[in-house]
Amino acid sequence: MGNAQKKPHGRGGEGGPGPHTDHNSHGGHWKNRGGIAEKYKVNQQDSTSDKGLRNGARGSARRDSKGSSPAGGDGSNLDAPCGALPPPLARLKNEGNLFFKNGQFADALDKYSQAITGFTDSGMDSPEDLCVLYSNRAACYLKDGNSPECIQDCTRSLELQPFSLKPLLRRAMAYETMERYRQAYVDYKTVLQIDISVQAAHDSVNRITRLLIEQDGEQWREKLPEIPLVPLSAQQHRREEPPSAEVLQARAEKANHHAAQKAEVCFNSLKQEGNEFVKKGQFQEAVRTYSECLKLKPEECPVYTNRALCFLKLDMFAEAKQDCDSALRLEPANKKAFYRRAMANKGLKDYLSSSSDLQEVLLQDPNVTEAEKELEEVTLLLRQSLAQGSPSNPRRPVPITEAQGSPSNPRRPVPITEAQGSPSNARRPVPITEVEGTEDEARQAAAPDRTKAAESETAETSTTSTSTPGPPETHCGGKGGGREEAVTINLQPSNAYEFNQSLNAARTQSDLPACAELLSCVPPETLPVYLSNQLDGHTVSFVMQALETQLLQKEPNLVYQHLNHLHTADRFSVVVLRLLF
Repeated sequence: MGNAQKKPHGRGGEGGPGPHTDHNSHGGHWKNRGGIAEKYKVNQQDSTSDKGLRNGARGSARRDSKGSSPAGGDGSNLDAPCGALPPPLARLKNEGNLFFKNGQFADALDKYSQAITGFTDSGMDSPEDLCVLYSNRAACYLKDGNSPECIQDCTRSLELQPFSLKPLLRRAMAYETMERYRQAYVDYKTVLQIDISVQAAHDSVNRITRLLIEQDGEQWREKLPEIPLVPLSAQQHRREEPPSAEVLQARAEKANHHAAQKAEVCFNSLKQEGNEFVKKGQFQEAVRTYSECLKLKPEECPVYTNRALCFLKLDMFAEAKQDCDSALRLEPANKKAFYRRAMANKGLKDYLSSSSDLQEVLLQDPNVTEAEKELEEVTLLLRQSLAQGSPSNPRRPVPITEAQGSPSNPRRPVPITEAQGSPSNARRPVPITEVEGTEDEARQAAAPDRTKAAESETAETSTTSTSTPGPPETHCGGKGGGREEAVTINLQPSNAYEFNQSLNAARTQSDLPACAELLSCVPPETLPVYLSNQLDGHTVSFVMQALETQLLQKEPNLVYQHLNHLHTADRFSVVVLRLLF
């Protein structure tokens, strides 16, 4: 298996392979086994390379044969104290740190080696400082690709200071470079026990876990060496202070922003997937995908109209209508929602509502040819349904009892009996006699009587209105019997009785402008209430003529509202049926 970790990463921060630096001052004091500072000496190693330390009062390091002693021109203090190290060794360590910082790893390794040799020969008792020197030299070995020497120095460092973070991390990197993944996994897990915030350890654990699964299979954990348990005293993350309120708020905002971005990406992906299903004709799958979209963003109107289209293709008309209603709540003028709800109402055989939605589509865009064709078809279906009778409003049977008569008169009066009232006010049966001839002849015979009655009522109304102040009125003139009669119409009726009086007066004189003026003053929603008991074919025809000839050009919106409310009247379906047939 190949190895992609020939050059391990790390920069000396957060557990990286950079050298340890220690500028803690001990007041200029350092100790050895002899206890006398003047007795400390560093063995000279005079060789052809001229490396080593010069014994003298300054105790400074001598340049090697290559002249690789750092100048310290970057502002670094090469004589800065380093823990309990004496000044000569502290200078060597500082020079090694500077070499490492500048990328001169071989020179840095040489300085650290001199410091380690001097430390060992002096017999000092400071395991912390020797641990740092071994760890820093291991970093140099790791940078040069000498993983075995790096592992050896890290192990020596950990023997001096168990559970030291940087030696563990560097040894884990060296193990990983040598493809010794089990040992690397153990060291990385130990690092995370010490400080869980080391991101490099998290990434490496995830990477090595996949490699171990490929290498050892599902039983890879059983082949791992034992992971040591880090004591609480060595766990750095447990000693951290809890984050402040500002930090927690920033984290929450970042998490919410990340979640919103993730939801947006997921939503767009699901919506695109649903669109692809629709193109392929897989409407059931498209419904499922659009439903997932609405869980992420329930206020997205196009998704409702798209899912409504899928429901229509699946003949699920009630669900399609519900989605269109949801879309119209979000966007009240959505043309697609109106059209698809019209198709759903057509599937539900609610032709009147379907016609209303199609008219709304054409009102927004008269060029929608599909809506025009569907409106023609729905109108035809509405006529057929009216001809067959509306099952939702069946006619109630009226009991009819025949009155007793003589045997010589087969056409006996038929009284209609109603519910019993109080004994003191019992209703008398009203006889209904049949007449010879057709219904048209009977209607023509009764027309003069109705006309006279209407004229008398109109005359009484006009007489009363001249003596008593009331709402605004208008006068309409017509020709009847060769003479003109002035009829006063109440333009602001307060109840159904006053409205029907005014309407009958205008209809008697065939005064369409007066009827149109009356309809302009009446709120459209009250028209079905006023006409509920008086609605017949003549009234509907007269009102339609007034709306078409007088108001349609001036106030088309008012005409549409009147027609939209008029069809809700109780007897409207029966009257239209009589007019059509």
